[in-house]
Amino acid sequence: AEGDTSFINAIQTDAAINPGNSGGPLINASGEVIGVNSAIASMGAAAGQQAGSIGLGFAIPIDTVKRVTNELIKSGSASTPVIGVQLDTGYTGDGAKVGEVTSGGAAEAAGMQSGDVITKIDGKKVVDSTALVVAIRSNAPGDTITLTVVRDGDQVIQLPLTLKSAPKS
Repeated sequence: AEGDTSFINAIQTDAAINPGNSGGPLINASGEVIGVNSAIASMGAAAGQQAGSIGLGFAIPIDTVKRVTNELIKSGSASTPVIGVQLDTGYTGDGAKVGEVTSGGAAEAAGMQSGDVITKIDGKKVVDSTALVVAIRSNAPGDTITLTVVRDGDQVIQLPLTLKSAPKS
């Protein structure tokens, strides 16, 4: 739907993906399936012009596809990994600021506190809250990650954290 936001670590491609081709394979030069086409960037129709693809597409990486399809086959549903925080989306500094720690969540168990700023996940820089969500969703529930957080502006802490599943809605 228009206006929906998706958080996924996608493969960007200039291979032709036409409307209706979502779900098709993205194949490399060796004929191997490396992803599943999921979205295209398009221009809206301006006065008297036709809307359409601008030659930029996105695919779900095959590692994510394998994890999700195996979960669907085994249990009939797929899970989303979460750390158990509400992020402060108004934060404009580097990293992702924790607004609230969810009671009983993985972040609480790891010792995370409200106001902590997550700057790295497994040693890779986190530029903002969107990048953090994308990085987390590249993993699976049950995976252990290490978050680097800055507390009180100057204290750098490494927090090992085991991802949980988002509640089913």
